[in-house]
Amino acid sequence: MANIKLFEEKKIRSAWNDADQKLYFVVEDVVAALTDSADPKQYVKRMKQRDPELAKGWVQFVPALSVDTPGGRQRMSCANAQGLLRIIQSIPSPKAEPFKLWLAKVGNERLEEIENPELAQTRMKEIYKAKGYSDEWIEKRVRGIAVRDELTAEWKKRGVKEGVEYAILTADISKATFGLSPADYKKFKGLSKPQENLRDHMTDLELIFTMLGEAATTEIARNKDAQGLPENERAAVEGGTVAGNARKELEKKSGRKVVTSKNFKELSQRKRRELDNGKKR
Repeated sequence: MANIKLFEEKKIRSAWNDADQKLYFVVEDVVAALTDSADPKQYVKRMKQRDPELAKGWVQFVPALSVDTPGGRQRMSCANAQGLLRIIQSIPSPKAEPFKLWLAKVGNERLEEIENPELAQTRMKEIYKAKGYSDEWIEKRVRGIAVRDELTAEWKKRGVKEGVEYAILTADISKATFGLSPADYKKFKGLSKPQENLRDHMTDLELIFTMLGEAATTEIARNKDAQGLPENERAAVEGGTVAGNARKELEKKSGRKVVTSKNFKELSQRKRRELDNGKKR
């Protein structure tokens, strides 16, 4: 979430490029925000067909960078502020001018966060707060991000490749913890859009068991000195099983399932209705 920016409530993922020390943004997210396109990839394809000059220089200013996704880090087409200004010339959208101002603001915030890393966490909390999440949920979500970062840092040290292999291990932990892969979990919660982050739609308990599975995996991988994908897969299953057993024990004692089809959209709508009813009284 620290690498997610909001433009008019639309999530735009970002990545810091050490090569040129600049902030880059996922092109598909920008296109989705400016056009409301249901299929940003196809929109980009048609845009390049309409603008041959844009297509010709595309590889020069749209590198593939590693970006956080629900399934782990993956390489995605990204552009910095200068590159995005060129791209939006080919997007007939009334949001173009507000987006230019937004780019300047976000770029300045990133420089401030480099000087003071605590600002990034503060802004992340403010984004969740503005979207209607409770303080208690936000604290768990922020802690979960730190646990996830520690796990992926461990994977990187142990020879696991970013992207596909991270996604494989993430799925192993999820299946052992909840009996569902992340993709199946999203379907269960009624989340169909790629930009909808599963963890942003989890309940407090779901976040807690997600953290437990990933923290246990980190500890097991570290203590067993797991190297490469096969050994880390075993650690992921074992770590997820620790969380899965704890989940089943809680369900047995409480008589209620931890995994729920509820998502944040439903919860926020219910909260708005409750507030409205309160005002009417």
